[in-house]
Amino acid sequence: MSMTRSLSILADLIGHPTVTRQTNLALIEHVRAMLAAQGIASTLVFDETGTKANLFASTGPADVPGVVLSGHTDVVPVDGQAWSLEPFTLTQRDGRLYGRGSADMKGFIACAVHAMMEASSLRLKRPLQLALSYDEEIGCVGVRRLLDLLEVAPVRPYLCIVGEPTMMRLATGHKGKTALHATCHGREGHSAQAPFTVNALHLGCDLVNEVRQLQASISRQGGRDEAYDVPYTTLHVGKFNGGVALNIVPNRCEIDFEIRNIAHDDPHALVDVLKAAASRITAQAQTVVPEARVEIVEVNSYPGLDTSRTQDAVDFVRSFHPEDEVLKLAFGTEGGLFTARLGVPVVVCGPGSITQAHKPDEFVEAAQLDQCDAFLAKLLGQLQAS
Repeated sequence: MSMTRSLSILADLIGHPTVTRQTNLALIEHVRAMLAAQGIASTLVFDETGTKANLFASTGPADVPGVVLSGHTDVVPVDGQAWSLEPFTLTQRDGRLYGRGSADMKGFIACAVHAMMEASSLRLKRPLQLALSYDEEIGCVGVRRLLDLLEVAPVRPYLCIVGEPTMMRLATGHKGKTALHATCHGREGHSAQAPFTVNALHLGCDLVNEVRQLQASISRQGGRDEAYDVPYTTLHVGKFNGGVALNIVPNRCEIDFEIRNIAHDDPHALVDVLKAAASRITAQAQTVVPEARVEIVEVNSYPGLDTSRTQDAVDFVRSFHPEDEVLKLAFGTEGGLFTARLGVPVVVCGPGSITQAHKPDEFVEAAQLDQCDAFLAKLLGQLQAS
């Protein structure tokens, strides 16, 4: 494969500002048209508003489990970031390709679309498939509708390659994530009479203390997976809001927090621990005012990924992409959902570095795009031989 075609596709993809809050349909239609020109049909799966869509396409034999190249089309916003370049125009400079989504993860999508177009003229013994999703950045939302479709398909994939940026290193695992929201209800009053009220911020602090104690317990004596840089399940409080004025006891406090769990730990069990703590805090506060309470709701979750390194599908990838060290990732992907919903083994491998993602002047190195093209060319060779 030539670098030129993937680079040209990447320029087109970056030119579509598919920030999560905006539609991705122009990009999806552009990809569909490119594939159609090579005789590849695409299936679109829309969201409930009809303004966003997943795309699924396949080339090769229809009755054989295929290898899916999976990527998300949405990118994070550029608002408030100090970009020195136009974020939605590809800029080439000193061997780097700049633009929002270049690393996360339109670089991979460009190579994957190119590989699909190349595959259309080959005699494959195992199909090559493309899965593009929306709204990954807000909790792997869109791909779930695509998985609904694949779940009832007559043939499920043999393997899924998620092209998140790994510097083209092979990864077989990442933590799961559960996002939670707590609302603490107290009773307002004049701060001079604070003991006759219930301060919602204090209830929130009590809950945060429970989160921190649970984290301390896990870090001391919980399960461990040394393949991660942080080898245990983490709990993190990201937002804490409440209060109107210093002389008013606040009656409401809201907290956003998360759990990122290793495969050993059940996040639902940890949520139950925190809900039990919320019940204790509530019971104590209600001895002062009956309406006091702390409520916890789950906002979003996706499962972790823990593909066995001895699986045939992993050996299949390593046969043309040998890796002495197979990684586990600090960040999440849609891969865990493919395994949880379809029972499909997943590896993560894509161009660029996650350290560039979500930053101003995001870039992927041109050499990484070359490496990804070479990786997919070898994959095509295996699909012809399998």
